[in-house]
Amino acid sequence: MKCCIVGGGLTGLVAALSLSADHEVVLFERRPVLGGCLSSIDRGTYTIESFYHHCFEGDRHLFGLLDRLGLRDELEWLTGTTGYYVNGRSYPLSTLPEIVAYPHLSVLDKARLGWLMVRASKLDRTALDDVTAQSFILDHLGRSVYASFFEPLLRSKFGPMRDRVSAAWLLSRIAIRSNRSAGGERLGYLRHGYASLIEGLRAAIEAQGCTIATGTPVDAMERDGSGWNVLGERFDTIVSTIPPQLLAAMTGLPLTTIPYQGAACMTLALDREVTNGIYWLNMKDDAPYGAVVAHTNFVPVERYGEHLIYLASYFSGELPAGHGNRMLADFCERFGVAQEEVHWHHLEVDPFAGPVYETGYRRMIPEYAQDGLFMAGMFSRPNYPERSMEGSIVAGEEVAAAARSASRHG
Repeated sequence: MKCCIVGGGLTGLVAALSLSADHEVVLFERRPVLGGCLSSIDRGTYTIESFYHHCFEGDRHLFGLLDRLGLRDELEWLTGTTGYYVNGRSYPLSTLPEIVAYPHLSVLDKARLGWLMVRASKLDRTALDDVTAQSFILDHLGRSVYASFFEPLLRSKFGPMRDRVSAAWLLSRIAIRSNRSAGGERLGYLRHGYASLIEGLRAAIEAQGCTIATGTPVDAMERDGSGWNVLGERFDTIVSTIPPQLLAAMTGLPLTTIPYQGAACMTLALDREVTNGIYWLNMKDDAPYGAVVAHTNFVPVERYGEHLIYLASYFSGELPAGHGNRMLADFCERFGVAQEEVHWHHLEVDPFAGPVYETGYRRMIPEYAQDGLFMAGMFSRPNYPERSMEGSIVAGEEVAAAARSASRHG
């Protein structure tokens, strides 16, 4: 079987690793670099992901992939602290004394929030697919917990779509982040960054004979008998990892439209630390970003020689003009940073950064096989109801198995 893979993100690379072991595979990636949302910025002496990343203790498929690529020794476990920025002040919320001292929730509110943290992994999330996160919190924790804690988080992540997000997503999000020690959350990171994972996949795929064409956008796919024509080359099958609506426009197939949102993530470097030691600082105050993610309050700053910070924002439709400038200016003013203190900054924008898990999303999830081709990605079942590297790896493995099975029985 001659297979075309469209998209060089994690799902596409994992599918290529599987299929190129016994089939002819060509992978097309529109950007000049591989990795998709897991791509990295090369700063010469180090690399840093364009979007913040970490993994979790339950990511067994990721760990298996690291074993296969000889990268397991790169994995280390670090502590990620969290906090909330309210009324111009940062409040740490990682330890029990910090949570008790937090002034913007009552004792009863904190008890209700604690109940949810404990119960999140035990609740039936399938039954919550048609329940909004807003109504779930209002019904179970009350209006003050919603207004003071959850509504700002939903607003910063989903904007005007926040009232449509399902409780299934919210509970999954809480459950996946519940592995906490006395000092914070236990999270995984690769010692040399996730660029080593992408490079390891690239090397392994090419060693199996796969052709990788970066900087090569695919604008159309045409049927060619029992196969497909892509960029003037005939393939027996296609594995697409792009959003279904983009694939539908390229092929003319009637595919489900998945609700997506975009992400604009700014990485910047400073000489000093500005978030009071907090790794993940959620913004309750109105700002052009929803979180300040201080990477070097998670990974030791000595590896980079400068403090690295992400400003995370999400959008629907088109990114407003000048958004990056507003992000940087707001951050500098809010955190007392002179713009000349910023060594460098980089804005990464992806208009299809991830699905929005609105109510009823579970019924929208497409099957891998679609009218003569295959599709998988962040929209696939392994990434429901919360996307992750683990889910993308499983989706890549499963779509490759589906394509291989079809070739044997075709």
